[in-house]
Amino acid sequence: MEDSVNSPTSASLSDVAHLRHRQSAPDVPEDVEDELILHFNDPNWDFQANSSTLSISTDGVEPRRWSKASTHLGASTEVDTESQASSWPIKESKADFSTEAVQIQDSPYPEVRAAVANTDDPTMVVNTFRVWFIGLIFSTIIPAYNTVISLRYDVFPAFGYSFSLNPGPFNIKEHALISIMVNVVIDGTAITDIASAMRILQGQYLLGLTLQLFGFSIAGTLRQFLVWPASMIWPGVLVRCALLNTMHSNYGKKDSKHISRERFLYLACLCSFLWYWVPGYLWTGLSVFNWVCWIAPNNVVINSLFGTVSGLGMGLVTFDWAAISLIGSPLVVPWWAQINMVGGFLVVIWFICPILWAKNVFYSQFMPVSVGASFDNTGAIYNLSAILTDNNFDQTKYEQYSPMYLPITYAVTYGTIFATYSAVIVHTFLWYRHDIVGQFRRSLGDQTDIHAYLMRKYPDVPRWWFIALGVISLVIGIIGIEVCQIGLPIWAYALSVIFAVIFALPFGIVQATTNQIFYLSVMAELVMGYMLPGRPIATMFFKTMGGQVVLQALSYSSDLKFGFYLKVPPRIIFIAQIVASLVALLSSIVAQNWALNSIPDICQPGQKSFFTCPNLDIFNNSAIIWGAIGPGRFFSRGAIYYPLVFFFLLGAVLPIPFYYLARRYPRSFLRYVNIPVALIAANSVPPANGVNIVSWALVGFAFQWFMRRFHFRWWMRYNYLLSSGLEAGVVIGIVIIFFALQLPKGGSISLNWWGNNVWKNTADANLVPLKQLAPGQTFGPSTWS
Repeated sequence: MEDSVNSPTSASLSDVAHLRHRQSAPDVPEDVEDELILHFNDPNWDFQANSSTLSISTDGVEPRRWSKASTHLGASTEVDTESQASSWPIKESKADFSTEAVQIQDSPYPEVRAAVANTDDPTMVVNTFRVWFIGLIFSTIIPAYNTVISLRYDVFPAFGYSFSLNPGPFNIKEHALISIMVNVVIDGTAITDIASAMRILQGQYLLGLTLQLFGFSIAGTLRQFLVWPASMIWPGVLVRCALLNTMHSNYGKKDSKHISRERFLYLACLCSFLWYWVPGYLWTGLSVFNWVCWIAPNNVVINSLFGTVSGLGMGLVTFDWAAISLIGSPLVVPWWAQINMVGGFLVVIWFICPILWAKNVFYSQFMPVSVGASFDNTGAIYNLSAILTDNNFDQTKYEQYSPMYLPITYAVTYGTIFATYSAVIVHTFLWYRHDIVGQFRRSLGDQTDIHAYLMRKYPDVPRWWFIALGVISLVIGIIGIEVCQIGLPIWAYALSVIFAVIFALPFGIVQATTNQIFYLSVMAELVMGYMLPGRPIATMFFKTMGGQVVLQALSYSSDLKFGFYLKVPPRIIFIAQIVASLVALLSSIVAQNWALNSIPDICQPGQKSFFTCPNLDIFNNSAIIWGAIGPGRFFSRGAIYYPLVFFFLLGAVLPIPFYYLARRYPRSFLRYVNIPVALIAANSVPPANGVNIVSWALVGFAFQWFMRRFHFRWWMRYNYLLSSGLEAGVVIGIVIIFFALQLPKGGSISLNWWGNNVWKNTADANLVPLKQLAPGQTFGPSTWS
């Protein structure tokens, strides 16, 4: 996980476990074997290229420049030196830092070099009045707006410190700090979902503080594992860095050789916006593109295999960037990770699921193959209200109505999610256990990456600040639980905290190296449903505390890495994140309470302004399913989905043989096999399907392999900007189409022609199962409890 500056004099591949953790570097750059051992568990490290290009000196001699580009799996070409800001040797004395003086030219990772400058200006002002003014306005308005809209369908003296109203041109560090503040609050606060469900007013701020602040505490204590090491590249953060560097470093500059980055970004955004009108409005069939179903619209087998609404999506491609990037931009995820994900998807969704469906396992032929909904024993969408009395689970009604059934991909996906939890723990232990133990003893001054070296100029945030923040937030949480009376015992609250702490680091390593996100919510619901059945509100909070806090912690970690790359002082980031989250929490709660008390018929079907609370319904239904019906009726011995429990064991076993095979053959592709990552694409089905995954991989192949391998200069200059431009264009297109054409007149402004209707008139779009029941018929067991 960490790059090293010293070197073992000799090594044997049979001693990988021992030698790769020695804190040394090759005596000569050509010693590829030792370098391979040192970076054995870093799939983003290209040892063949880096061994001949990186020069690290500890004797005061100026290092050589990068002469080749590190491209994956050994390919290399000339570096586009213009892709970096002007660079110079970094010289510091022992008087400046506790470690010996070193000289490091640049990051060994081309992704980082493409997006992050290897220089810093410590005199650049960051803590300015305009940062706090703009940041706090956004921190107030954005969460309030998003909280309400989520209920709807689809020199100035102050406190002894002087701020200059105009300290000079608006700089990249100020921009980065504002971006960090906005990123903290952009999704509102997790407590609002629970508060809406309970309509609680008292105590919700306390619970909200717990959820917000504990995430900061986890992020801060994991800095030495997820932020400081160079191997934790955070691909998604690099896109943000590339965007800001383009906006500030290239603003107003002309480039006679080729199109400037700034103009390229704008053109990419414009083209993406214009094109989105085609699959997003003019010809929606290009988005779902279930073209085989157009040929045989009533053939259920064909529609089940090639459909994209309720099928497996074997039609291969889509022309909608929103559909291609459903699981994230393929221009960001490393190619080795994409290969893992596509391989896992093909095995699970296109091989195992069709076999199970053909054999009618789990009564799957009575339901569509792949749709994110549950069904009753008549083949209809499951009616949760039929098993509730006063919003509480009614056993008698449940026995009179029906068990809950899941489509085959939905059911198998639960199995792959179970496997992911055990696989990520085992994988992390096997590959990173020595690094994690070693990193406990390392400080920022021990990191040899150029960006860590530059960040030593700024006072770091003491670890005890984050620990104290975590303790305070946990105490506040106990008070909030008692005040709100949500029915969660303190021991269960403690368990949710343990869950978050255990999974944050393994999930973080995956996200920092692949840009893929794991979710802990299913595991939290499963555990809570077994421990305290019949308590949906308690399940909500346990799920949020155990799952959402991990997502927040990793989001905060990504912001810390963002500030790390752009050299924003850590203590200013700490204060900005805390202040922004506190303001956002208050803003969200006030906005939500206003909406719940002021908007007529809010959260009711048919609300005239579409404030039907779809996200809240999903959250409530999930709590009812797991907190009321309970996981025991799904996964206990004798239950229909009991076999899926064995996926926990499968996930724990699968990483082991690949790890030892990779140790035995460290130069082979086995070094890149990552079982948790391989399961991610399968975990996204539904709503994703084959069209999304295959199109995503094809674009990834074009840019993350072909362009990177054969047109590296172009890739270094434009790849991340293209990703930003495509995403921005789609977002703008979606917003304009929604407000200008779909919202007015109840969505009646539409184009009624073949291209927009052909895909709707298929068995795929109409959710037709293979086996259809006559009125009054049912499938499955005759009795249940």
